[in-house]
Amino acid sequence: MKKQSGFTLIELIVVITIIAILSAIAIPRFIELDTRARISSIEGLFGTVKSTSVLVHALVLAEQNPATVTIEGNVITNTNGYASAGTIDDAMDFTTGDYTFAVAGNTATFQLVGAPTPADCVVTYVESAALNLPPTITLTTTGC
Repeated sequence: MKKQSGFTLIELIVVITIIAILSAIAIPRFIELDTRARISSIEGLFGTVKSTSVLVHALVLAEQNPATVTIEGNVITNTNGYASAGTIDDAMDFTTGDYTFAVAGNTATFQLVGAPTPADCVVTYVESAALNLPPTITLTTTGC
């Protein structure tokens, strides 16, 4: 009798088929995890912007509506009782490199760096339009 060494062709085909099936299932899931991670990150920032806005408003009310308030050494200008677009990042003590921050008029935008479409993976903060009217804070995740 001959000693068998190595694998038969059928065994190799079965192993290659199993690997192909596993990779066909696993690769899309890994891609989806990447998208979900970016969405979770921008949703976390959205919550931070909202809570910071409320915190500044509470401080403005507590200090009887001054033009500026100070949070952890940062001077925050208020517009109608809420943080202005130009100082909302200071109120958050925003220093991370994961997002870009830009101000245009009364609107501040935070975009996620590395998103497939950064303009559609964004938190937008529009200053309060009237006294004690909350700012408009929106979240867009279609490009994450």
